[in-house]
Amino acid sequence: MSETDTDDTETPPLPGRLLFGTGLVALAVRNFANHEGRVAYADAKGVPDAEKSVPAGSALLLGGGIGISMWKAPKLSASAVAAFLLGVTPFMHDFWAVDEEERDGELTSFLQNLTLLGAALAFLNRSRDD
Repeated sequence: MSETDTDDTETPPLPGRLLFGTGLVALAVRNFANHEGRVAYADAKGVPDAEKSVPAGSALLLGGGIGISMWKAPKLSASAVAAFLLGVTPFMHDFWAVDEEERDGELTSFLQNLTLLGAALAFLNRSRDD
């Protein structure tokens, strides 16, 4: 193995884990801080039982972000983030179903969530032996 190769069983580098994890934690904290607004938006998007779904989703982000940052229960942590993104992205960022004024913003959010999902899946793959 060359010095630029990595072993798939190594713990991911701390800077990458911290950037990803603290970003998720910040999103969760923002959701909790604006609970009423987030619930109203989710309700308007047709999310079932938004009053409970929003804090539950925020808890997945919070726990997953902390777990990935600290590399504690990484499989569970990455799975929580992936589950959140898989559930939220098509409901909340349905760019195909909104009017022209909202389409660009929703498409950007949809693509950002896909990017985060890719990272969560990469962390999940790396965690398979932990």
